[in-house]
Formats: sequence, C-alpha cells, structure tokens
Amino acid sequence: MDDVIIIGGSFAGLAAALQLGRARRKVTVLDTGLPRNRFAGHSHGLLGHDHKPPLDILAEARQQLARYPTIRLVNVRADSISGAIDDFSVLTGDGESLAARRLILSYGVADQMPDVPGFAESWGTSIVPCPYCDGFEVAGQHWGLVWSGRQSHNHVRLFHDWTDTLTLFTDGHDIPPDIRADLARRNIPVVDGRITEIAHHGGHTATVKLDTGPNVAVDILFAHPRNKPSASLHESLGLATVDTPLGIALKVDERRETSMPGIYAAGDLANPLMASVTTASSHGALAGISAQQSMLV
Repeated sequence: MDDVIIIGGSFAGLAAALQLGRARRKVTVLDTGLPRNRFAGHSHGLLGHDHKPPLDILAEARQQLARYPTIRLVNVRADSISGAIDDFSVLTGDGESLAARRLILSYGVADQMPDVPGFAESWGTSIVPCPYCDGFEVAGQHWGLVWSGRQSHNHVRLFHDWTDTLTLFTDGHDIPPDIRADLARRNIPVVDGRITEIAHHGGHTATVKLDTGPNVAVDILFAHPRNKPSASLHESLGLATVDTPLGIALKVDERRETSMPGIYAAGDLANPLMASVTTASSHGALAGISAQQSMLV
C-alpha cells in the first residue's frame, strides 16, 4: 500500500510528490501527460524557472524526482476511486488496482474553447488568460480583453499595471451601464458585436474579426473561457465544490483537504482565483506536507 497516491502529475502533483518523497513516504503519481499549459511557449513567474518552456520544467522535475526511491511515476489514467481514509483504492486505466492511505487530486482543468475559428489555434500564444504569466513580455503594448462577465471589470483595473492601451470586446454580451460609464471614464474603447474569427499572425499579435464593424488588431488578446475539471473523480466521491465565474473548483480548507477526510486537492482544480504555475506549485507542496503530517502517529 502506498502512503499517498497523487492523481495528476503537473506542477501541483509533482510539487506534492517532492515533499512526500523527501519525507520518505511511499508515493505513486498517476498522470496522462496533458498539462493545461502545454500550449504555452514559455512559463513565467516560477522562481528559478522563469521564461522556460513548461514541458521542459516538468521534464526536469520528473528527472529530479527520480533520485527519491519511494516515488513512482506512472503514465496512466485513474478511472475510479473508492474507499475511505487509510484505505483508498484507485483503479487505473490499464486495470491495475492501487491502494493508499491518502489521496491528492491534482488533475487540473480543461479550458472550454468557444466555437470561434482561430480561437483554439491561438490559445497560449496570441490568446492568453493570465497577466502574471504573460503580461511582462507585452507590457506597454495594445491589449485586448474579451468580456466574460463582471469579473472582466476587475481585469480592466488589474491590467493598468502593464499597459495603458486596452480595448474591450463585448462579444455580443450586454455590459451594465455603470461599468460602461467607468470604462468611458478610463478612456477604454468598447467594441460591440460578436467575434467571428481570430486571425493569428505569429508571436502574440492577433486580429479580432467581428460580425459588425471593422476588424481590430491587438498585440495580445486576453480571454477567460469557462473550464471544467479534467476528470470526474470528485463527482463520484461527492466532494464539495465552489462555483466560480469560470467553472467549478474543489472546496478545500487551509491545509488543502477536501470535504472528504484523507483526500487533498491542489492546482487549478482547487484554485477558484487566478491560476498560475506558482500557486499550483505552492498549493501542491502544502497538500503533500499536509497529507504527510496527517499520517503521523
């Protein structure tokens, strides 16, 4: 029996495994090799790894974990979970049944691309969600923001630290009059009409094509499509969740424990705020430490 099975081996899962491996706890990490940020050319904001390709960072992390004899990395999907604290069972996609005292869920989320030609192809390059991840490289340039709800008004204020040139695209949605008035006060153009296509020109630059009015070119486009968990294991367990403007996140306490004793969660799956590799790594490390300390006798 493992001490901990970690489901999801990206930044959060591997950070958890590192802490547990250093505590000489027996750990199995299950991963399918499809991290959320695999579309990005570079990852930013992670101390010691700034401006490295995210897949390179993960490959290096896996190499470093190889020095810990109690950590096992397995490229396989987790199909189901059953049991309770100190006696969990995980059935994998290849039919193997694994047992563990604790579980850490870090299988992340999948972004739901809108049905707009060019959007999915531009995701991670000319269309990005996080200014902390990509803002510095395009600071002072012309940014675009696709309206996704009232939270977009907060992004308008946030983006001011990076640029004074911002265009807001309503994408056919109604913007409340009070927010429109504030945008006018800030001299932020609002472009109405549905987005019909995104033309990607290499690098960050994109042209937003609309069903009404002329096309608008921007140096980078920020958008926040809804996302959903990459797996449904939490649903079968009945774990408590939190509704966010962009999707569902697992509810965790200050030690990253979910509503079911013995199951912890980290990474984008359990982060209702702005996700990043930095927060995923820190939350993963905390989940690993919390799981280890919960097994002390």
